[in-house]
Amino acid sequence: MASGKSTVAQALAERLPKAVHVRGDAFRRMIVSGGVAYEGEAGGEGEAQLHLRYRLSASTADTYAAAGFVAVVQDVTLGAELKAYVELVRTRPLYVVVLAPRPDAVAAREAARGKTGYGTSWTVEDLDAVLRGQTARLGLWLDSTELTAGETVDGILERLDEARVS
Repeated sequence: MASGKSTVAQALAERLPKAVHVRGDAFRRMIVSGGVAYEGEAGGEGEAQLHLRYRLSASTADTYAAAGFVAVVQDVTLGAELKAYVELVRTRPLYVVVLAPRPDAVAAREAARGKTGYGTSWTVEDLDAVLRGQTARLGLWLDSTELTAGETVDGILERLDEARVS
């Protein structure tokens, strides 16, 4: 959260000739009642709804890809969830980009924006620890701390071969 995912994913999709931006969080927002936020509890309803969101976004990406679009999927997938998500997507080749700005930059971005992604359950430091300590090094990891969205997209496109995971 506050790493620039939405902005970069949109900018990347806009640079491609036929692309869609699949926003994972859109599937969470579709829940009208009974939504439960995932707060790190294994086996609970929050985790079940998180996995539902992942299945829906992977399926949506595959459906768009089958129609000839490049699907740029944007979501938070940390720890073992990143590898599990990669396995959900059937389209190949598959590319993974992990935005990994420094935690101090994420905290500053979070403080400056109108919406709040962090709260009592998750801190910037908590998520950064899971990202750097428990997430498989799949694809291209970019420290986007000092980069604009455009520069980040440039870096992704220039290093696309590093992003390919299958």
